Amino acid sequence: MRESSRVNSIENKLKSIIQLNGPISVSKFMTVCLYDQEDGYYATHPKIGKDFCTAPEISQIFGELIGLWLVQEWQSMNCPNPFLLVELGPGRGTLLSDALRVTRKYTDFINAAQLYLVETSPVLREVQLSSLSEYSPRFVESLDNLPPGPLLCIGNEFLDCLPARQFVHKDGVCHERLIGVDETGAFAFGISEDKSGVQYDDFEGIFEVQEGLGTVIEYISERREKFRTLFIDYGTSRQVPDDTLRAFSSGLQTDPLSNLGGCDLTVDVDFGRLVRLARNSAIDVFGPITQQQFLQGLGIKTRLDLLIKNNPKAAITLEDGVRRLIDPMEMGEKFKVVCLSSDAQSTPLGF
Repeated sequence: MRESSRVNSIENKLKSIIQLNGPISVSKFMTVCLYDQEDGYYATHPKIGKDFCTAPEISQIFGELIGLWLVQEWQSMNCPNPFLLVELGPGRGTLLSDALRVTRKYTDFINAAQLYLVETSPVLREVQLSSLSEYSPRFVESLDNLPPGPLLCIGNEFLDCLPARQFVHKDGVCHERLIGVDETGAFAFGISEDKSGVQYDDFEGIFEVQEGLGTVIEYISERREKFRTLFIDYGTSRQVPDDTLRAFSSGLQTDPLSNLGGCDLTVDVDFGRLVRLARNSAIDVFGPITQQQFLQGLGIKTRLDLLIKNNPKAAITLEDGVRRLIDPMEMGEKFKVVCLSSDAQSTPLGF
């Protein structure tokens, strides 16, 4: 389907919903634009590396260090066999491809791993299957579809894709921020006339709530077997996210109310809320720490030196990739890392 016709289709679907039921939540808007099975961004052809670029695409070292982290944590869980090795929203499969390449010498780990990919996009499933075919990946639509068993799970830039509701809190009164259609036929933001039950007494202005964070925590907390789940994403841990809804196309930030279905939509992750939800569910939490701290704790500079020694002609490229991952002005400070665990007897590697 051509880009323009897909965008028009998403616009028509949303306008039909609004015409029938009135203005919709920001969460509903994001859900349709990203996940509509026919025309949504992730269901058609998300352009990883063009519209947005994740850490595994920037440097192979990122995935390689995650691979070593997985082996270490599997060993700390007393080497369960079998166990579920899960990635949430695996993109093109680059992270696990790099991770599993460096773990091949740990044959017991490889033989025990049952690879599951939580992915809804048919387009991306084909790419992931090609990248990871030797490991016989199995695909599921959601965390709920995973079988029981000990779990090691990775979610890199997964939480930021969970749709967020937005609210406006002013003078002690809270209303939900909605999206409707103005007199010109264009999408526009507005405010619900009804008061919202969501409240932040010490906060004035727009704030966001990703209800999907609670769903993720609920699933993890209900698992009966040992688990360790690693989340890496951009967001805040000390304050409630304000209006962070952004759209990206061809690497540039664009208007989130235009080019619907043709650009990536994202929000900052509220790591403070994620941690509170996890602890309230009796899950052990490590972090959040910055991506810089985490990767340095995993030995990123040692890995960089080794790769340069073996391939000196690639030194500039390798050094630039590592710089982007850990530089505070790039991804180093903006990205946070959290590990959720069923067992606090040992601190996870990197924390």
